[in-house]
Amino acid sequence: METKEKIEFTGLPLAVYREIAAHLRQVAGVKVSLIPQSSQQFDYHQSQISGLWISWIPNSGSESQQRVQQILAYYQNRYGV
Repeated sequence: METKEKIEFTGLPLAVYREIAAHLRQVAGVKVSLIPQSSQQFDYHQSQISGLWISWIPNSGSESQQRVQQILAYYQNRYGV
């Protein structure tokens, strides 16, 4: 069974979400999809993306999950989210 996790970084622009997704897709056994913004109100400071779905295929191993956490920590530190 696939493990799925939702990740949200408040205020990150679309380009950064795409960069994170591209980075995570390089990890073996990991699939990433962007979650479109669902708000009906336009807010200039709100991203076009509300978050990421990250899923691990069975038997992807703890090394892959650890690598994902390292990548997410990098972006959290870099963008202060």
